[in-house]
Amino acid sequence: MSRLGMDEKVVLITGGGAGIGRAMAEEFFAEGASIAALDVDLAAAEETVARLGEPDRGLAVATDVSDWSSVSAAVDAVLGRFGRIDVLCNNAGIMDNYVPAHEVPLEEWNRVIAVNLTGPFLVARAVIPTMLRQGEGAIVNTASLCAISAGGAGPCYTSSKHGILGLTRQLTFDYGKHGIRVNAICPGSIETGMNIGEGASIAPGVEEEIARTPAGRWGQPWEIARMAVYLAGEEAGFIHGTAMVIDGGWFTAGRNPL
Repeated sequence: MSRLGMDEKVVLITGGGAGIGRAMAEEFFAEGASIAALDVDLAAAEETVARLGEPDRGLAVATDVSDWSSVSAAVDAVLGRFGRIDVLCNNAGIMDNYVPAHEVPLEEWNRVIAVNLTGPFLVARAVIPTMLRQGEGAIVNTASLCAISAGGAGPCYTSSKHGILGLTRQLTFDYGKHGIRVNAICPGSIETGMNIGEGASIAPGVEEEIARTPAGRWGQPWEIARMAVYLAGEEAGFIHGTAMVIDGGWFTAGRNPL
């Protein structure tokens, strides 16, 4: 039996095809949950589900979180398969190009905000009615250190992640009394494809900054995933509206660019 109460729960994870989303799928699955991995890249989501090793407890759905019709259809598919949704991990996100506001193409601003902020709103909007009918649920939003600071990205990403904290707090205010707990995680520098590897975008000097933090290393996706499992679980029943910083001590070391 899962100590965190995840046995027979259904967990919907956006951005479930890689990185933190895949790690979340693996950690929730290990605790006894069934997993719906939503991703714009269906093949990646299918690989996540295949890695779990129990097809009856996994579902991959191609989903564009910035598009309401896609989100609505995906949630319907999850409910059609499992009959309920107990946990939503709003994890899908994209980076910007670190350029100052006066150089940002409007198309880039719209794209990042659509995925990183409108997306979590749309998925929550689609899932909350089911949680209300159930009388309980948990939402974990993946924010960022950029949700409480500047300098780790450009204006698009930073603004979108600040918005995630506002969304988290408002959902807490609106739905906490109805049994739906909503919290956020603010990861620091995590070793994912978005930050390391081919095509990754990383701010100048980040490697040196990480080396000077108390942890002295990149974080691992599973370290964020384990916090998501905890926040969604029964032991976190008194935790509402928080923003859990997991940054290897970046702020403690005085690395806040502000």
